[in-house]
Amino acid sequence: MHKPNNELKLKTGNEKQTCLEVKEPAELMKFLIAELPTKSRKDIKSLLAHHQISVDNEVISQFNHPLLKGQKVVVNWTKVVIEQQPQGLTIVWEDPHIIIIEKQAGLLSIATETEKELTAYSILSEHVKKRDPRNKIFVLHRLDRETSGVMMFAKSEKVQQMLQKAWKEAVLERTYIVVVEDPVTKEEGTITSWLTESKAFIMYSSRTPNDGQKAITHYRVLKKNKHYSLLEVKLETGRKNQIRVHMKDIGHSVIGDKKYGAIKQPIARLGLHARVLAFKHPITGEEVRYETAIPQEFLNLFKQ
Repeated sequence: MHKPNNELKLKTGNEKQTCLEVKEPAELMKFLIAELPTKSRKDIKSLLAHHQISVDNEVISQFNHPLLKGQKVVVNWTKVVIEQQPQGLTIVWEDPHIIIIEKQAGLLSIATETEKELTAYSILSEHVKKRDPRNKIFVLHRLDRETSGVMMFAKSEKVQQMLQKAWKEAVLERTYIVVVEDPVTKEEGTITSWLTESKAFIMYSSRTPNDGQKAITHYRVLKKNKHYSLLEVKLETGRKNQIRVHMKDIGHSVIGDKKYGAIKQPIARLGLHARVLAFKHPITGEEVRYETAIPQEFLNLFKQ
């Protein structure tokens, strides 16, 4: 554990700062918790999110940024205007090139030909334009309407193109938490099939090689009871409705998913949540990893 330094308060003009020296290697969040005992974890997360922390004069917003002995950490206490979070989604990570949100279940990712209503894209687009009318966001991928969790947008066309061209190499991990019907007996497995879409927008799965787009899903069981199983699912490919179709393939439809054979609907939503998104930053080359909590309504199904 770090012992809190005597905080050195600096004033430059109206700016109030605290300068801290790193005495031993640590992660930034742990260091700040130890060094700023009067601040809560939520306060420190807010400082990071609002770009008020710098390490050796570089603004850092990642809580797990590694610190080296001898580095200088500066906390800028200048009041930053805290934005209202947009309705229906939460901005969880942002830098000059990329913005990561957590989307609620029930919100469309982007408009379709048939549905032009409120979407994650339109809400976020309006939000960034409030800061500066010239600001834009660019779509990188999507989540099904009924799926909650992490989604990423680019803040320029250049970054969008860089990421889309190298999507397979750039995206290091996409992990979902899924609640399916009945106990899954095989503790872990991989599902491979070829998916095609019907005119009615339903995805069909085929075991015949090259009969559609190849889709690969890895899963492992985290919890189960006699009614449901909680799975961690990792995607090797990102096809439309892939997890939902593959869960049906193994005889365990996602809860609430009538479209793909579910009978049970114990919560008022689909049992699918995008939990982890990790990628190689197209500009800095650093690995960015964002992980959200498992929705409480999923965990409640497994309480004894």
